[in-house]
Amino acid sequence: MREFIVEADGGSRGNPGPAGYGSVVIDAATGETLMEAAEYIGVATNNVAEYKGLVAGLKAAHQLDPAASVHVRMDSKLVVEQMSGRWKIKHPDMKPLAAEAARVFPASQVTYEWIPREKNKHADRLANEAMDAGKRGLAWSPSASTADLDTRAARSAAVREPSGPPGDAAAGAARARAALAGAPGGGAFGTSEAGETADRRAASSAAGGAASTGARTPPVGWAVPADLGAPATFVLLRHGETALTPEKRFSGSGGTDPSLSEVGREQAERAAAAFAARGTIQAIVSSPLKRCQETAYAVAARLGLDVHLEEGLRETDFGAWEGLTFGEVRERHPEELTAWLASPDAAPPGGESFAAVSRRVAATRDRLTAAYAGRTVLLVTHVTPIKTLVRLALGAPPESLFRMELAAASVSAVAYYRDGNASLRLLNDTSHLR
Repeated sequence: MREFIVEADGGSRGNPGPAGYGSVVIDAATGETLMEAAEYIGVATNNVAEYKGLVAGLKAAHQLDPAASVHVRMDSKLVVEQMSGRWKIKHPDMKPLAAEAARVFPASQVTYEWIPREKNKHADRLANEAMDAGKRGLAWSPSASTADLDTRAARSAAVREPSGPPGDAAAGAARARAALAGAPGGGAFGTSEAGETADRRAASSAAGGAASTGARTPPVGWAVPADLGAPATFVLLRHGETALTPEKRFSGSGGTDPSLSEVGREQAERAAAAFAARGTIQAIVSSPLKRCQETAYAVAARLGLDVHLEEGLRETDFGAWEGLTFGEVRERHPEELTAWLASPDAAPPGGESFAAVSRRVAATRDRLTAAYAGRTVLLVTHVTPIKTLVRLALGAPPESLFRMELAAASVSAVAYYRDGNASLRLLNDTSHLR
């Protein structure tokens, strides 16, 4: 008898609100993904979406083999306990869905297991892909899905272990379940952005931040780690506009600490609304400077989260150049400006060099990735820290700082994996401001 593992999830952005589900059928003996299903279902509650994901997963497994044994894994305690018969089903919306799920397979062929949310990333990503597609007025398409990418490598590594005697399906299933319990889920910004397989990550970021400062030394080559785990994903939000922003004046941490302008406050509210709609931010960390705090607290009010201040995220201290335009600096400090443009070790008079900022930001990155492993965290900060995080993630040279554009209130995202590699997921997105 074949054995399948069905992982299912559902979500609602508002509860009730725009909702969708995702489910995946996995071969328990090999860890191979056999079938995926996802759908945007309109306005519904989380529980309804989770039940619909369960029904879709069971039907997909039945389509593959109606005689198979099915082990369902979900992070919904309610659905697992109700379908296991330990909790009564009282809500009128749940009863028909539970009955539909129970009809797909005979009860003797299905078992249920609750798993933590971080262990259900594949189905979670499918559900978010479906909701994202529905928001655009589209249907979820398996050809455009990237949900399987971050899980495939770990599953493949897990099943390379020596198996039991030929035909020992139970032992194979037990090994697969143990491996799947730690399979990485790679939450990108919004959890539905494109991920990368572990072997592609190892190749594409072989430099892995090995720039002149703040460097890491990740593994090089195409070797696939057995278990990278879910990444720490930093969603990088530049603060909204201040009065100095449109005039392109140097505005660092060396004395100028302007508040948001009226435009900047509107930008912060638009960003907050976008993050609330996506529903993926789990924590907020901000630079202590006023413009970042004001932006961060606008988002926090929408998400119901606290704001943690991090000194390492403050902007460069531009010293004597604070409040000046580039033209004014060129006129008053021509030699110092030429040196600053030529070397990351040069600093504005009385200020901070980009090399020093890079060391500070790299140390902050390491602290935060350790503290928020496997979570999606909003970092509200400034131009230089964001560009530095991007530069280090790509292993780009210091001069790349001058070749990136970051608009006020723009969003970027970088994922950091346990092996030291990083993946740039997004850069300078301003779609929420339009």
